[in-house]
Amino acid sequence: MTFASGAARGDAAYVTLVTNADFALGARALARSLRLGGTGADIVVMHTNGVPAAALEPLAAFDVRLVPVELLPTSDAFNSAHAKSALHARSPFTKGSKPPFHTPLDNFVKLRLWQLDYGRVVFLDADTLVLQNIDRLFDYPEFSAAPNVYESLADFHRLNSGVFTARPSEATFARMLARLDRPGAFWRRTDQTFLESFFPEWHGLPIFDNMLQYVWLNLPDLWTWSAIRVLHYQYEKPWMSPHPRADALRPLIDLWAAHAGDGPVPALADLPSPR
Repeated sequence: MTFASGAARGDAAYVTLVTNADFALGARALARSLRLGGTGADIVVMHTNGVPAAALEPLAAFDVRLVPVELLPTSDAFNSAHAKSALHARSPFTKGSKPPFHTPLDNFVKLRLWQLDYGRVVFLDADTLVLQNIDRLFDYPEFSAAPNVYESLADFHRLNSGVFTARPSEATFARMLARLDRPGAFWRRTDQTFLESFFPEWHGLPIFDNMLQYVWLNLPDLWTWSAIRVLHYQYEKPWMSPHPRADALRPLIDLWAAHAGDGPVPALADLPSPR
């Protein structure tokens, strides 16, 4: 791994992953939301080789550290099993739609954060927004994640890998690679299923540290703006146009657009409640 934009300036960092120009849009909004929240920690954007330089340039305004990364050295059999068409055929999405740029195999690249030169990391998917300061998460143990709640209380037994805490370690990374690509390996929800297996005794974060947007639709009684610290746009992305659920998710889409721009963002107290 090659480190760019200088060396680490501290022990802790927020990390996200960008694998295409669309997720670069998300990363800019995420980085701005982190800075608006007052964090002084490093913000690291790991990016794969195919991301255009022009798509990464807007991130400079938020003092991010760009780290180029490569796909994991996985076998041809692993790559075939987790290719978009093969994975979706075995495990189709039935509860929401993924955008055309979604590439399941890219998801495993986030494991490279265990190679970073930091002692403490909070990972955030590029389709998240930080609505309140979450620096406290740096003190949470590895591996802490919120449950994958967005449809029913039964979802509490699974984690969501859009937000989690980690302790970078080359030894841990090596153990991950050894377990990841075993003969016949198939990780139904890619990195999420793998991390749940690798850290079976994962520590639970409050759902407000990774509030999935479908809670707005399916579990509105759980939605309390004043408590939400991280909003995660799982399934459809807020920058999609046309957006297949624009009417139902309009307040959430507008909130993302405000962070993606350069103007003011609305106060949480001024946002509407789910209907």
